[in-house]
Amino acid sequence: MFSLSDLRETKVYQEALEEGIEQGMELGIEQGIERGIEQGRQEGRQEGELTAKIASIPRLVTLGLTVEQIAQALELDIEQVRKIVQSN
Repeated sequence: MFSLSDLRETKVYQEALEEGIEQGMELGIEQGIERGIEQGRQEGRQEGELTAKIASIPRLVTLGLTVEQIAQALELDIEQVRKIVQSN
């Protein structure tokens, strides 16, 4: 009688197993790359938004807004805004 352990010892089974593992690894790598690209895009957007907010701080100071008002309007930390205002 042909058992499961006998099947696992066949060349066909071994080749199919290797092919399945290889395909699984390729798929995993592809998915990992896609996730990495998406995460990079998201981080890039966040960094771009922060850069734009920081660039607008001097103009808002010129308009007469307080550090607190600027921080609230731009959803930034008051200390962060204060440091930028002091450095300009």
